[in-house]
Amino acid sequence: MRRRLIQSTLAVVLVVIAVFGVSLVIVETRTISNSAQERVDSEALRLASIVDSRISGAEIVDSEVLHTQVTDDRYAIIRIPGDPVIEVGTKSTGDVIRSTAKGEQGEIVTVEEPRSTVTREVGRTLLIIGAVALLAVVAAVLLAVRQANRLASPLTDLAETAERLGSGDPRPRHKRYSVPELDRVADVLDSSAERIARMLTAERRLAADASHQLRTPLTALSMRLEEITLTDDPDTVKEEATIALTQVERLTDVVERLLTNARDPRTGSAVSFDLDEVIQQQLAEWRPAYRSAGRAIVSSGKRHLQAVGTPGAVAQVLAALIENSLMHGGGTVALRTRVTGNQSVVEVTDEGPGVPTDLGARIFERTISGRNSTGIGLAVARDLAEADGGRLEMLQAQPPVFGLFLSRTPPAKRPPVDEDEPTVR
Repeated sequence: MRRRLIQSTLAVVLVVIAVFGVSLVIVETRTISNSAQERVDSEALRLASIVDSRISGAEIVDSEVLHTQVTDDRYAIIRIPGDPVIEVGTKSTGDVIRSTAKGEQGEIVTVEEPRSTVTREVGRTLLIIGAVALLAVVAAVLLAVRQANRLASPLTDLAETAERLGSGDPRPRHKRYSVPELDRVADVLDSSAERIARMLTAERRLAADASHQLRTPLTALSMRLEEITLTDDPDTVKEEATIALTQVERLTDVVERLLTNARDPRTGSAVSFDLDEVIQQQLAEWRPAYRSAGRAIVSSGKRHLQAVGTPGAVAQVLAALIENSLMHGGGTVALRTRVTGNQSVVEVTDEGPGVPTDLGARIFERTISGRNSTGIGLAVARDLAEADGGRLEMLQAQPPVFGLFLSRTPPAKRPPVDEDEPTVR
């Protein structure tokens, strides 16, 4: 592209120089020729006037007297009636410019000048015009190179940015080039990069959340199936199968919720439900795991509390806290329920060492973990709690106490807003 821009600019400049240069050469050549002819005419009239004056004054008119009146590069012939022809200067053998003038006493004066003087003057003019044209060409090339770099370099950068987007690196460059059209392309590429980055982040987050939230139900389901394979008691098999079916339903609910949040994070399904049912479900699911670890999980506090939220999401939050206590805590895990204001609170605590002091509130950040784990469990739990208008907080670090706060009354339903109607703020 640089070469094409330079070639096109240079071609335009050469055409302009050719058109105007040739015209200028023709005009200057004619002007110089006319000026030379006028000089010779003026010289002939001047010599005729001098000869008239000397004849009228009865003075001598010869070549010696007129020698000083004629320049070295000219040749003059004076014809006076009744006198011999007078020649002044050296006669040129080549082409000449000639002019003849007649005096009042009948004398005829002819002045000649070599045309080579005109040729030399025309040559000097052509040299000047050629030098100016050469400077114009050099200046045009320099400007063309500068303009080509100004246009080609941004296009190269934009191509590299597009290639980088295609290779999976969606970082916007925020680089502008002071060319409106190119800056517009850069704006579009940066906007696309930001959208791609958000989509990739959402996809990675969905994958991480799915792997984390599905791991616990699948683990519990596998334990129930193991219980079924190890027993021959029909009643036990029926009971474990019923629990397994419940866990399958919960697993289905988790998948649907993940897909719903992936499509529209603002979509909610909060309802009023019995908090005891969710807590007892979690106790039933996690007791085998705690029993295998030689630990206990119990519940206490106020019973028959109503809470507003998505039962499946609340179950996931509690499962994350219970699993966190199983992996990182110690001793008995207790789920305590209480009421504060218009909120139902579920506290999950254990007898372990608690959260390290250097982590503090950062324990809810993604990839932050006090042990060798994924570091997204508590972050996902907080997101699930906040999605239904609740909140998850760390009430105490050592020993650890986490509190899940849920509203006891559903929020007032707001009438739908017609998108076509203006909204007053």
